[in-house]
Amino acid sequence: MVKDFGGVRGGAAVRGVNLTIAEGEFFSLLGPSGCGKTTTLRMIAGFEEPSGGQILLHGRNMVGVPANKRDINMVFQSYALFPHLSVADNVAFGLRRRRVPKDEIHDRVDRILHTVELAEKADHRPRQLSGGQQQRVALARALVNRPRALLLDEPLGALDLKLRQSMQLELKRIQREVGITFIYVTHDQAEALTMSDRIAVMNGGLIEQVACPREVYERPATAFVAGFIGTSNLISGRLTTAGPEGGVIDLGDGQRITVPPSGAARTAGSDVQLTVRPEKITLTSGPAGDASRLRGTVSEVVYLGTSTSYTVATSTGAEMTVFQPNDGTASVVPGRGDTVWLSWATAHSYPLGATPAAPATSAAADRAVPDSGSLTPS
Repeated sequence: MVKDFGGVRGGAAVRGVNLTIAEGEFFSLLGPSGCGKTTTLRMIAGFEEPSGGQILLHGRNMVGVPANKRDINMVFQSYALFPHLSVADNVAFGLRRRRVPKDEIHDRVDRILHTVELAEKADHRPRQLSGGQQQRVALARALVNRPRALLLDEPLGALDLKLRQSMQLELKRIQREVGITFIYVTHDQAEALTMSDRIAVMNGGLIEQVACPREVYERPATAFVAGFIGTSNLISGRLTTAGPEGGVIDLGDGQRITVPPSGAARTAGSDVQLTVRPEKITLTSGPAGDASRLRGTVSEVVYLGTSTSYTVATSTGAEMTVFQPNDGTASVVPGRGDTVWLSWATAHSYPLGATPAAPATSAAADRAVPDSGSLTPS
């Protein structure tokens, strides 16, 4: 799927999106501002028409179908509630416009208000509710119509951090209970990791990786994904030795980086790029273990509550970030200017580009990506 605005808004916002989204899945589009995630969502909703490709909803092409004729609802960051109507009347608004029988309206509104835990607020006006409660009313109003898919465009962006974190768990609970496909747009990495069955990481109108949260975090497909999802140390080097069991970058003076085997053929002299997560690294006063180890000087120490972040200038010239838990188990607690050794297991040196950026299996179902340039909530 492609969207090119031409000269009106700077050209192609979406340069090629090819996804299959399973029924009942919580699927997130994650990326920085301007990466094309909201444009993709708007094309699914029918607010924008794609310049090329298809949008299939249960096998039916939605391209050219008006937004109000698609069996899809959308929830925005602004709740757009009617201030003069009660919570129940806000939720019932769409059903009344569709001339659903009164008894059915009452039953469906009552059921969905119980699902979002707002049954006792049915007679309240929106101004009497907290931000999180208003968000749940907007969600109930969308879900009461029983859409095949619900689209959410950064719906928690207006909430404070504590309420936002609480609502993340609430949204996931509600999604599991109603069983409707959620397609969620966010730029918040932690939010996507917390809520999603699978995540599509977007950059520059393209998808860099589609996978379950653990796969995206532990095995990023590209340098962009490694840097965008959490904190990561990127290391480049040339293999001194290589074989079926992996390889070694020998830096001399007892320093080395061990590289695990991968699907890509590697020989001595090959250049590789690796990513290592900060929490996978251990700080010691001397070289430890037979795997990766580097020497460096602590240049910055930041207390983060549950952990402490250390910035270490290594002897290779690269800076490494290390997260050490504040649970009393650390072998050393260095200060700024101290010399330390960094060590980590071979398995935690993940080679970038070792696997293709293709969908991974989630708990929802096994999925294959079609070759038709389509985006399909199936």
